[in-house]
Amino acid sequence: MTIRTTPPFRADHVGSFLRPAYLLEARAREARGEIDAAALRAVEDKAITEIVAFQRDCGLHSITDGEFRRTYFHIDFLEQLGGVKTDIPVTVKRADGSEELAPPVIRVVDKVRHAKDIQRADFEYLKSQVDALAPGCTPKVTIPSPTMLHFRGGRAGISREAYPELEPAFYDDVARAYGDELQSLYDAGCRYVQMDDTNMAYLCDEKMREAARQRGDDPNELPHRYAGFINKVVARKPAGMTLAMHLCRGNFKSTHAASGNYEPVAEALLAEMNLDAIFMEYDDDRSGDFRPLRFLKPGKIVVLGLVTTKFGEMESKDTLKRRIAEAAQHAPLEQLALSPQCGFSSTVHGNNIAVEAQRQKLRLVVETAAEVWG
Repeated sequence: MTIRTTPPFRADHVGSFLRPAYLLEARAREARGEIDAAALRAVEDKAITEIVAFQRDCGLHSITDGEFRRTYFHIDFLEQLGGVKTDIPVTVKRADGSEELAPPVIRVVDKVRHAKDIQRADFEYLKSQVDALAPGCTPKVTIPSPTMLHFRGGRAGISREAYPELEPAFYDDVARAYGDELQSLYDAGCRYVQMDDTNMAYLCDEKMREAARQRGDDPNELPHRYAGFINKVVARKPAGMTLAMHLCRGNFKSTHAASGNYEPVAEALLAEMNLDAIFMEYDDDRSGDFRPLRFLKPGKIVVLGLVTTKFGEMESKDTLKRRIAEAAQHAPLEQLALSPQCGFSSTVHGNNIAVEAQRQKLRLVVETAAEVWG
């Protein structure tokens, strides 16, 4: 079996990590006006240096900044695009006492454009630390999927003055903005970018599909439209850059938002999208079986998210190997890899899991992948 020397790696991960307490305290102090942005960034730098070493010590070959400079995985990036306005998400209590994050309001109020480099400075610091502490490893950047600008609000969330018709101008403008950001990152030395997408996963859930219908969209047509949308971005990525997508079913304080087999989106996702890799959540029954993997076309890698980040209970290697073998009945083992199902802290709040469990789960992924793929 081939050992992968380029991303995605046989043992990979989604990107976010639990924030250390001192970083959370610094963020709170900055919000109260007790320290300035430069002081906060210095604290973030320290935490990022530590999380780079943490990932190296776990045996990972792709290394992120833990998303330590973000509050949320999506709006921190999207609100920096020209023409986009966002509102801070609201936390709501469920009947069982758990909390969930209400979807943020994302509005397109003008022509979408790449008004400035968004991730470049953050990447440059990450790369400096990877070069110093984990030479030979690949720094990885995570950004929200462009479909976030449509799915959350549908047609009603996009200015009719800016876009009387969505096709093709809206999708072309967003793809151009994303392409400019990818080029900026490439010029800084980035070769691995992952787009985090909740929307394709949400279209597996009947409640979410009904909500799309209520917004005037056809949930059967949307996956194929989004495949074309993503392919416009892929067409603009620099040669030599790996572009992946992670399908997220919701990840706030160990809760999830969507369930359902991947079948409604599988063909669009695995056969139509021209991505290099797709991270798919498969940590429990809510994701369904592996039959949708039959649509995987040659040249793509599916990274199986078999290890949960929501709870500290450890999976067994034997169980992981059995599930990888089950997946390989529907897609070639050579086109598969392994990761946790999501990040450990998609928002600043973090999942209900201990730092030591975070470490153990990553090592489990690394060890299992080595035994399966060599």
